[in-house]
Amino acid sequence: MKKTIKPVQRQLVWRMRRHCPAALSIVEWEMQALDGVSDAGQVDCEPSALHTLRIAAVTDALGAAGARAIGDLGCGSGALLSRLLADARFERIVGVEMALGVLTRAERMASGVALGSGRLTLIHGSFLEHHSALHALDAIAMLETIEHVPPGRLSRLEGLVFGDYRPRHVVITTPNVECNALLGVPEGRHREPGHFFEWSRAKFEAWATGTARRNAYEVHFRGIGECHPCFGSPTQMAEFTRRN
Repeated sequence: MKKTIKPVQRQLVWRMRRHCPAALSIVEWEMQALDGVSDAGQVDCEPSALHTLRIAAVTDALGAAGARAIGDLGCGSGALLSRLLADARFERIVGVEMALGVLTRAERMASGVALGSGRLTLIHGSFLEHHSALHALDAIAMLETIEHVPPGRLSRLEGLVFGDYRPRHVVITTPNVECNALLGVPEGRHREPGHFFEWSRAKFEAWATGTARRNAYEVHFRGIGECHPCFGSPTQMAEFTRRN
């Protein structure tokens, strides 16, 4: 059962509007998601303006990198797939999703548009398993994906993406836990029930820098969403480029 935004959350917005307007839009962007706080106190994954910004940022990064063939790991119901399919620059797209019901929604979204043309391939399975269709791609995107991986299996993900597939570019987004309090997420809880972890900027940058170093990639970081002067942006993004 979903709950509406609690009065204390509305009071937070009022106080921020008065005392810290630079951070206000972060909260307002996530209000739709906060309307989906579950009984467990965790935020359901709802469409939001911040989610739209993430998709736009990843699409822009892939386009700027000149990628034509792209893998979307953990593609969900197809939000990023849909954006990529609408852009003629992207010629081949492979989506991987373990939840069959969610993948079915992605298939319906693409029905009659891309499945028949050969531009889109959908794979029902875990992105922690090897899939031959993910070889010979220009780029792999993981939009709000790594936090759904048990920490003990991150090395498996690293080995597959950066070791086996080795695309020229990899783009990863993940929540910035430093902004959770601004979003009304209770202390000790995650933004979504399926998250195993949510990292600070320092933790994410340390993991991504180590991953890049071990696998001969360069990595650059940027925030997505309004940048709070102390806590940064609510979403953080790493753009990896393979060294020649």
